[in-house]
Parts: sequence; C-alpha cells; structure tokens
Amino acid sequence: MTIHAPEANPAKRKRLLTILALVFLVAGLAWGVRWFLHSRGHESTDDAYVAGNLVRVTPRVGGSVMAVLADDTDLVKQGQVLVRLDDTDARLALDKAEADLGETVRRISQTYEAHSQQVANLAVKQRTLEQAEIDLTRRTRAVAVDAVSREEAEHARTARDKAKSELDLARAQLAASEAEVGGTSVATHPAVQQAEARLREAWLALARCEIRAPEAGQVAQRSVQIGQQVAPGAALMAIVPVTQLWVEANFKEDQLKGMRIGQPVQLVSDLYGSGMTFHGTVAGLSPGTGSVFSLLPPQNASGNWIKIVQRLPVRIALDPKELAKHPLRVGLSMKVEVETAAAGRTEALPATRYVTPVEDAKGADALIRSIVRANQVRKG
Repeated sequence: MTIHAPEANPAKRKRLLTILALVFLVAGLAWGVRWFLHSRGHESTDDAYVAGNLVRVTPRVGGSVMAVLADDTDLVKQGQVLVRLDDTDARLALDKAEADLGETVRRISQTYEAHSQQVANLAVKQRTLEQAEIDLTRRTRAVAVDAVSREEAEHARTARDKAKSELDLARAQLAASEAEVGGTSVATHPAVQQAEARLREAWLALARCEIRAPEAGQVAQRSVQIGQQVAPGAALMAIVPVTQLWVEANFKEDQLKGMRIGQPVQLVSDLYGSGMTFHGTVAGLSPGTGSVFSLLPPQNASGNWIKIVQRLPVRIALDPKELAKHPLRVGLSMKVEVETAAAGRTEALPATRYVTPVEDAKGADALIRSIVRANQVRKG
C-alpha cells in the first residue's frame, strides 16, 4: 500500500508569499526613499587616503656630519637645528674673507687719497704754466728793447712748453684717477662690493653648516649618520607637516557629474571610527585620471582592449580645527561622502602657499659695516 505525503496548505503558502512580497516591497520603498532624500545628492567612496607634504631636508654645503639632533617620529619646529656639519673650513674661509675686505677697503681708500693728490697736482701745474707764460711774455718784451739776451728768452719759452706738457700729463693722470673712483665712494666702489659679496658668501656657508628644519612637523625617513660625508642636495631626512594634510578621494568617472569645487564633504577615518566625523571641502579635481600619470600609461589603441571604469583623484581640504584636535597621518584610509546637491563655486579656492624662511644675512651685513668703518682712511 502506497502512502502519500500530505499536500501543503495552499492558503498558508499564499500567505507566506504575500509576506515575502511585502518585505521586498518595503525594502525597495525604503531604498527608494533613501535614494530620493539622500543618495541622489551624495557621492561616496572608500577609495580615499590622507595625503600630505613630504619635505626633504638637504644640505646646501658639503661636509662631515658632526651631530644629528633629530630622529624618526620627533616633532620639530621650523628653524630648529637638525644636523651640524664640520665648520672648520667654513670658519677659515670667513676669516680670509674678512681680511680680504679690510685690505680692499684700505687699498681703495688710498686710491681716493691719490685722486685728491691728482686734483691738487693739477692745480699746481696750472699755476706753474700761468707763471711760465707771464715770464715768457715779460722776457719777450725785454728782448725787444735789448734788456735781456735772446738766449734767456728761449729758456723762458722752453720752461713755458715744459709747464704746458706737465699740465697735460697732470690732466691725463687725473682723468685716469677719475675713471677709477668717479661716481662712487669707498663703500660703493665695485672692488669693495665684490669683497663684501665674498664675505657674505663665506658667512652664509658657515651658517649653512647648521641644517635647520624648513617646516614644523614630524621627522621621518632619517638616513643621515654621524661621521657621514654629505654632498649638497643629499636627502638626510624628511619632515611631514602634520597640520598640512588633505585627503585624496578616488571617485569613479560616473560619480563626477555633479561634483564641484567648494561642495561640503563628510569624512570618516578608520583610525577613529564612525564616532568621529571630519568635515571638509572639495578643493579641486585632478586634470587627469590616476592611470594617465602613472609610470607606464595605458595604451588603449592596442587591439586587445577592455573598458575599465576610471577613477579621478579629488582633493579634499580638511577643517584645521578638527585636524588639530584629532591628528591624522599620511596614508590612512578614509571614507568620503560629497554632498553633490550643494552649490559649488565657479572659481577655484584660494591657492595654498608653502613658504620657508631663508638664511638671514643681517649678521653678515653688520660685520661688513664694522670692517668698512675700521679700515676706511677717510669717508668717500
């Protein structure tokens, strides 16, 4: 005898299908409401990372490393000494430049004194010529009345010609002296200025034996060692300014239609979790996709071509106050959501500028002024 299984209750199965359909309907309706109220005006991605500047610390002069005063992870201030080089040669060069400047000032001062002597000598020669012409005129008249001999008159003529020649020579010497010092003073003479430039160069070379931090931040990638011989431009370490960070979010190309500069952004870091939301602003969109700027750009003109959705880097500026309160690190992952429904800007945001102070030459200028005053014979 065959036993058949009891057939399922059609009413019960219909009720289950109806409940399942209602669940799907409610889920679809909830998704639609969320899309209409939120998602259609927002674009999000988790392909985003914290970026920042990596400031390389390099020497401007070569030398042997005598001291390393900062290590990886250290926080340093702008202008803080990080590395000291052996400055023995630089000090000797500065001493030589000081002596050269003093010698040059004395030599040029003597040149100005010689110029004054040439001016006085010209006046003497001018007076001598005038007296010789008077004597010649007087003796010429005396010869006419036979008061003196013709030989004496000839001697007077010779003396007049000699005085004229000496006057011409004095004028030429004065012109040569004027060409050397004319229009200048001892302090502004080209030879003195060249010596000052050499001293200033030596002073800066000595100052550059102390390698200072170009920016405040955290030290990374320290490679310099005690006793190492370094050359100008060699990378000794890097500094990451932790207050100059931004986020690079890589959005798909079909997410960029409504994205504009200036739109607000909400960001969540994996470091702090969803409990901390950062706020930022779209600062700019890259002019090309990441693949275009890669080391080996794609060759899409080849025969075997497969379309791949491209991503475009979008730069997002962070709120400095939030960044100071909750520090981030370069390379950390971020989740980004841009409010594309918000109005953007037609013009670009103010450009970011990074500036570091250069070596101050005021000390060299003060040293130069003191050397010039000490060695100048007279003020020219």
